[in-house]
Amino acid sequence: MKFSRFLAAVSLALTLLPAAVLAQSGARAVVTTDRVRAELLAHAPQGVEPGKPVWVGLLLKHQPHWHTYWMNPGDSGLPTQLAWTLPAGVTAGDIAWPVPRKIPIGNLANYGYEDTVLLPVPLTITPQFKPSLLGSDLEIKLHANWLVCQKECIPEEGDFTLKLPVRSTTAGNGAAFDAALAARPLQVAAGGEVTPGSNARVDGNNLALTVQGLPVAVRGKTLEFFPELPEVIEPGAKWTQSWNGAVWRASVPLSAQRSASPTVLPAVLAVDGKGYRAELKVVGGWPAGVATASVSPALEAALRANAQPPASAPSLGFFAALLGALLGGLVLNLMPCVFPVLAIKVVGFTRHADDRRGHRIAGFAYTAGVVLSFIALGGLMLALRAAGEQLGWGFQLQSPAVVAVLAALFTLIALNLAGVFEFGSFLPSSVASLEARHPVLNSFLTGVLAVAIASPCTAPFMGASLGLAISLPAVEALAIFAVLGLGMALPYLAASLVPAVARWLPRPGAWMETFRRLMAFPMFATVAWLVWVLGQQSGIDGAGALLALLVALSMVVWALTLRGRTRVALASLAVAGLALLAWSTVPAITRPLPPVQSATLAGGWQPWEPGRVDQLLAAGQPVFVDFTAAWCVTCQYNKKTTLAHRDVLADFEANRFALLRADWTRRDPAITAALAQLGRNGVPVYVVYRQGRAPAVLSEVLGVEEVRAALSPSL
Repeated sequence: MKFSRFLAAVSLALTLLPAAVLAQSGARAVVTTDRVRAELLAHAPQGVEPGKPVWVGLLLKHQPHWHTYWMNPGDSGLPTQLAWTLPAGVTAGDIAWPVPRKIPIGNLANYGYEDTVLLPVPLTITPQFKPSLLGSDLEIKLHANWLVCQKECIPEEGDFTLKLPVRSTTAGNGAAFDAALAARPLQVAAGGEVTPGSNARVDGNNLALTVQGLPVAVRGKTLEFFPELPEVIEPGAKWTQSWNGAVWRASVPLSAQRSASPTVLPAVLAVDGKGYRAELKVVGGWPAGVATASVSPALEAALRANAQPPASAPSLGFFAALLGALLGGLVLNLMPCVFPVLAIKVVGFTRHADDRRGHRIAGFAYTAGVVLSFIALGGLMLALRAAGEQLGWGFQLQSPAVVAVLAALFTLIALNLAGVFEFGSFLPSSVASLEARHPVLNSFLTGVLAVAIASPCTAPFMGASLGLAISLPAVEALAIFAVLGLGMALPYLAASLVPAVARWLPRPGAWMETFRRLMAFPMFATVAWLVWVLGQQSGIDGAGALLALLVALSMVVWALTLRGRTRVALASLAVAGLALLAWSTVPAITRPLPPVQSATLAGGWQPWEPGRVDQLLAAGQPVFVDFTAAWCVTCQYNKKTTLAHRDVLADFEANRFALLRADWTRRDPAITAALAQLGRNGVPVYVVYRQGRAPAVLSEVLGVEEVRAALSPSL
């Protein structure tokens, strides 16, 4: 069978890869940003039945120094909000808020959570819930909004989906829910809305508090006071407290922005991580002149600043982005794994030099395959980003499973090119004649294959165009992806439409078979590269396991080329060995390594991390950041050439540059966000940072003189 028919089969298989990535990110219970990892958890230790305890909750894991807010956020902030979508007969209660902590910010104070917190919510299962109508699962959907702050405040949100088995228990998160429920404040007095003997009384500009019934264990200790109603007191102001036997008294300054005059003031008193909830009856009334409720000045300023676009993001017109996408698509054809596919397709013109109509149809079909594949890949990326995923160009190669599948497919391509097997010998004659019956489909699927193997690369002119595409409306963004595909398809389209191209090509002959076998070696080189990429993601054990699988796959292919009983016996053994090897090694291949924790990489480079650039700039040191990935061919070329050039290294040292490497080989939302701030969504990206200046973004294919000029202190 001809190589082009094999390309069609491989292309069809590759069209399933984006769907596999989407399946991994479909119904999600986790949303990750570069500040918070949010996960929807459930706890149903006795199953999902009326009268049985069922809990769900949002687990928030904050990056260091970031926090979200309690039901009363304090001087600034907004509480986390949960909106549930549940089937009939199931209702959600209020958040069982754990005891917060006081977070001072200058002369202000917030109430919230750092590190990790679980916000549990009880579900009530009523007799009206009919699981038989919904299958065997209870589907829970949540839309959550939270405000996460450090010095700046960033509104974030996420959509979560979780399915609970109705007829079995869900108890794997029991420890987390037990800890969260134990962190709820205890009611000081059971029964009634007001804690007996406790009250709040306005005393001038202060609120005088009296609380009775607190446990003996806390008497004499200094307590924290958290009113559940916002804008009643000044959270950051100094206040006094004292004990009179079993009675706790305090005087807390009233808020100048007071927006409520409650008759009962619910509050939490906390000490040593434990809280006690009291409902204080307000005696004596409130002073007149309640302020209008509004967003606090601190939060208003933070949100206004957050709404502004990054000052460092370069501007790029839409038509300039289209031109950049067109040129970038043209350059993609020079990538080592794309060129053999294009070359063999173009050389195929020499077999039927007189069939101009067939050439034109093939050219348009190939172009359609390329353009539609780019639109589909771009649409998939935009959809996943809209769903909360932090993705960029080349996201599919951040999955070890996709890398392994591509390595297997390229191994088959290389073996076919080398003449080890003909794909048609494995199939019935009706299937093997696919190209003769469907040449247009064959050319279309070849275009799909070309996009699948070119998509991890970012060529010159592409970076800014793709970065702009992410921020544009969907129609304009997809137009950029379409023009990128058109640029990649142009050489083949031109060859199919311009008769002179066929005359430039050599006459058909034995050289074509030699050329075909020669093209096997770039494919084998691509396999070696993919194995190396997997080694960066899953470690040496994962790379070794993949190599073993590829050897076993090659043996299966060879055994199937034999004849007679020998073929049956050896092929059966080879397939059984491949299946056994896959069963035992796939976990090692797909299991990602933990993040690199080393302080220093080779050559004086340090791992990039959020905030590191600002720290170095504040210390007066300029910074050079290399946003890279193991699967990015251009990145590796620049790393081995320009960035390893002795003159460039000497300039780094002479100008005291700190060298940071942001490795995007595995998915990293923080790096994705940093790229977006620079107006990019793929690698390579090279940035020079100097204090008091906007970041300088260099070109994708680095030149020594370009880098040296950017490092010059005169700039």
